[in-house]
Amino acid sequence: MNLSEFKRSLAKAKPPSGLAPALSALWWAGKDEWEKAHTIVMAESGKDCAWVHAYLHRVEGDLGNARYWYRQAQRPVATAPLTAEWDAIVEILLQGKR
Repeated sequence: MNLSEFKRSLAKAKPPSGLAPALSALWWAGKDEWEKAHTIVMAESGKDCAWVHAYLHRVEGDLGNARYWYRQAQRPVATAPLTAEWDAIVEILLQGKR
C-alpha cells in the first residue's frame, strides 16, 4: 500500500485489515476521529505509536505533551503543517522506514 491508496481507503467505514496500530491510529486521525486514534496509541508502546501520539497532541494543540511524545519516539519536534506531517508519517510507516 502507498500513501495514495491509504488516503483513498479513508472513504471506507473501517481501516484496511492488517494495519499496524500506529497506521490504524493515523487512519482514524485522517477521518477526524481523534479519540479513536488516541485510544489506539495509548494502548500500545513503541516508537511508531509514540510518534503518532506526538502528532495527535499537536493536532489537539497540546504542544507540551506533543514534545514529550516526540522525545519518546526519538523524533524531532515537527514544525511542518499538520497535513504534511500526517502524510510523512504515513509514508514512512508504510515503507517500513523508521
